[in-house]
Amino acid sequence: MAGMRLHRLVDVSDQVAATRSRLAKRDLIAGLLRETPPEELEIATAYLSGVLVQRRTGVGWRGLADLPEPATEPRLELADIDRALSRLGALSGAGSAAARRAAVEELFGALTGSEQEYLRGLMTGNLRQGAQDSVVLDAIASAAGLAPAVVRRAAMFSGPTGPVAQAALTGGEEALAGFTLEVGRPVRPMLASSAPDVAAGVDKIGAGVLAADTKLDGFRVQVHKRGEEVTVFTRSLDEVGDRLPTVVAAVRSLPARDLVLDGEALALDEEDRPRPFQETASGMAQLRPFFFDLLLHDDERFITRPLADRLARLDDLVPEALRVRRLVTDSADEATAFFHDTVRAGQEGVVLKRLDAPYEAGRRGSAWVKVKPRHTLDLVVLAVEWGSGRRRGRLSNIHLGARSGDGFVMLGKTFKGMTDAMLAWQTDRFLSLETGREGHVVHLRPVQVVEIAFDGVQRSSRYPGGVALRFARVLRYRDDKRADEADTLASVRALLG
Repeated sequence: MAGMRLHRLVDVSDQVAATRSRLAKRDLIAGLLRETPPEELEIATAYLSGVLVQRRTGVGWRGLADLPEPATEPRLELADIDRALSRLGALSGAGSAAARRAAVEELFGALTGSEQEYLRGLMTGNLRQGAQDSVVLDAIASAAGLAPAVVRRAAMFSGPTGPVAQAALTGGEEALAGFTLEVGRPVRPMLASSAPDVAAGVDKIGAGVLAADTKLDGFRVQVHKRGEEVTVFTRSLDEVGDRLPTVVAAVRSLPARDLVLDGEALALDEEDRPRPFQETASGMAQLRPFFFDLLLHDDERFITRPLADRLARLDDLVPEALRVRRLVTDSADEATAFFHDTVRAGQEGVVLKRLDAPYEAGRRGSAWVKVKPRHTLDLVVLAVEWGSGRRRGRLSNIHLGARSGDGFVMLGKTFKGMTDAMLAWQTDRFLSLETGREGHVVHLRPVQVVEIAFDGVQRSSRYPGGVALRFARVLRYRDDKRADEADTLASVRALLG
């Protein structure tokens, strides 16, 4: 059976991006999956999800800035692209830079113009085709003639979506039943919804007795232990164990043969207060782990068990010094007092959790609710302006965007909250994302997420979204989040009341 040509996938991707209908997106993707050869299903699903199978190729935006003349006719198949990208990622050592440039020239020279633009967007993480993971999962179910719940359950236990697609379309429900929690294979992290204060969070959970976990100002880690072998996965399921020796050592010392733990890692100062997030991100070798959940212990899988059971086993196995500080209570007043104590200690807030809830991998529901002491949004930097005065020579005032459809809408600008170290960092970072300039404004690829604190939202005719943030200030840059995880314009408008 002939392989699928890249141009066919690009055509479907364009159609998906052109429609706002979720059902139409699902049907377009399902149709493509049905005609994809079994050996290329993982590749096609990854591309439709906006990611590469290889995760990294060693080629960034600058390496793809100047492309060769495009081919006049499409001829490369998905398997051809996948092999070429694998060879790119394997290049290293002396002469690898020149070899990588030659390989990029050869690969892109064999692509048509539309194929070049698609693959460049895919490789740089800037592909906007409107196919969120939930739509792709529904499309897999439709293509395979299965209930969406069956596919979503399997996806909980698979980092990439591609293996789920291949199993569903080649082996059906029986093949999907083989997906389960295994040591060494990351699961998608359970996520928390938000509430403006503790009382609202307690109401949202709707439980009597609940757990209030300290929300640490670090980054998410999922740690797997099998004997002496320890692997560490980030929120985006990248393996980073070699960069986190302190985390690996801490888990290796625990009295268990097999473990899967969920937690946070962060840098602390001499008084055990969290250092700024940028220091946590840049000094990974000395980070300390703090765990708040346990999904597996030896031969027992806890992922479907109530949180109360998971916490009991966590407390048995993990010493207090490696656990997130927690309060179990049925009192909103006690939870509020705990929240204020946590904030005074320099942490972000609390996460309120139902004790009877299972671990819902990849889901954001009301079983976990986060509460922070201020209004915050995760937005995307669309452009940045050269500074003046003491900021002269550095990129300073950032243009903030919220997600809207397949793109982003500007909400305003800010340079408040930026330290000198942050200004130096963002100048280097944003110059690497530059797409063009207009006077003192540098336009960027919309990939950098920034966490913004603000005092409120007001109507404004100045910006295209019709709203603006009051007293917006930078808290930190979120390198652990993708642009498609940023807050939406609709969620910002909802704050108008």
